[in-house]
Amino acid sequence: MSSTHCDERLFQGTAFTRIEGPRCLGLCVNLPPSCSYTLYSIQGQYPITQNVTVVEGATANMTCRVDYNDNTSLQWSNPAQQTLFFGDKKALRDHRIELVRASSQELTIRINDVSLSDEGLYTCSLFTMPVRTTKAFLTVLGVPGRPEITGFTKPAMEGDVVTLTCTTSGSKPAATIRWFRNDKEVQGTKEVNATGKSFTVRSSLQFQVDKRDDGVAYTCSVEHVSLSKPYMTTEVLEVHYAPHLEITHSLIIPQEGQYFKLECVSIGNPIPEPVEWSKDGGELPDIERMIVEGRELTITTLNKTDNGTYRCEASNHLGSSSAEYILFVYDPNALGQHGPDHALIGGVVAVVVFITLCLIIVLGRYLARHKGTYLTHEAKGAEDAPDADTAIINAEGNHVHAEEKKEYFI
Repeated sequence: MSSTHCDERLFQGTAFTRIEGPRCLGLCVNLPPSCSYTLYSIQGQYPITQNVTVVEGATANMTCRVDYNDNTSLQWSNPAQQTLFFGDKKALRDHRIELVRASSQELTIRINDVSLSDEGLYTCSLFTMPVRTTKAFLTVLGVPGRPEITGFTKPAMEGDVVTLTCTTSGSKPAATIRWFRNDKEVQGTKEVNATGKSFTVRSSLQFQVDKRDDGVAYTCSVEHVSLSKPYMTTEVLEVHYAPHLEITHSLIIPQEGQYFKLECVSIGNPIPEPVEWSKDGGELPDIERMIVEGRELTITTLNKTDNGTYRCEASNHLGSSSAEYILFVYDPNALGQHGPDHALIGGVVAVVVFITLCLIIVLGRYLARHKGTYLTHEAKGAEDAPDADTAIINAEGNHVHAEEKKEYFI
C-alpha cells in the first residue's frame, strides 16, 4: 500500500490545515488502515484570553493563545485599536510594553508601570480567513492616597462645635472611609467627587466638645480593594475647660496629736494653679504646723485650735473653683469614754432578747398544758363507767362538753 506525503496546497481553500494520527503523521492520501487520524481546523476556533486586574504602578501580563495553529500570526491591540505586537514584532513605540513570549500558539506581552489610562478592552486577533478576535479587559485599581484630617484647631474650648474632615484622593473605585472615637466606630457624612478616572473621597464629623473629649483620639480609616490593610490617621483632641475642685482627707476621725493631710484634687485644662489654702476665711494661723506643698495641706500635730473650715481655691483662664472641708478634732480620751455606751446598748439588747425567749417558752408550756386537759376530758367518762355501754354514753356526753369547752376557750 503506497502513501503520499502532504502537500500544503491540498488544504488551500479548505477549513483543514493538517492531519495527525499514530503512524500517519504528515500523510495526506492513501492512508494505511492502521492510521487513526484527526483533521484539525483553525478557522473555527477563537483566541483564548483572560481579563486582568492590577494595581496602578504594577505590571500587567496579557496572554493570548490558541490550541492549534499552522504559523498563523497572533496580534495584540490596545483599547485605541493601536497594534502593540504582531507576532514577535513590536508595532507601538512605548518603552513600558515588552514581549514576554511569541510562538505559533501564544502571544504574551507585558505592560510595566500601569497607569489608569491603560485600562480598557484589549484585542487579540488570529489572522485566519476571516480574522478571529477575542477581547480581554484590563482593570487598573487606583490606590488611594494617605488620608488627612483637617478642620480642627488646637485647643478647642468646651462648648465649641468642631468639624473633622478626612480626605483621600486617587482611589479607583472610590475608597471607603470609617471613623473611630478611640476604639468605637462613629458615623460620618460621605462625599465622593470624580477627578478624571479616579475619585476624591471626603468624610466629616461634626459635634460639640466638652471636657470628656479632652484627650480623645479620632481615627480616620481608609479601606480599598488595592490595600492589604487600611490607611489610618489620628487626631487627638485638646479641649480647654474650667476647673473643678474637691478636698480629700487622710483620716475619718481626726484626733488630737495625729498627723493629718488635706489634698485639693483639681480637674481642668489648663491645670488650675496655684492652689491657695485658707482657714475660716483668713490665712492659715500656724504656718509651722500647717505646711502647704503644692495641692496638699499637712497639719503635723492636730489640736483643738485646728477646728474650722478649710478652703482651697484655684483657677485657669476659663474660670475659678473652690472646695471646703470642715475639720473637727476629737479628744482621744473622750472617744474612749464612749465605749461603755456601746456596752450598755449591747446589754439592753441582750436583756430584751432574753425576755422575749422566756415569753415564748411560757406561752408554749401554757398552750401545751391546756391541750392535754382537753384530751383528758374526752376519756373521763370511761374511767367511772361500770360497763362498756355506760362508758360509751359517758364518753359521748363528755365529748359534747369538751366541744363546748373548746369553743368557749377559743
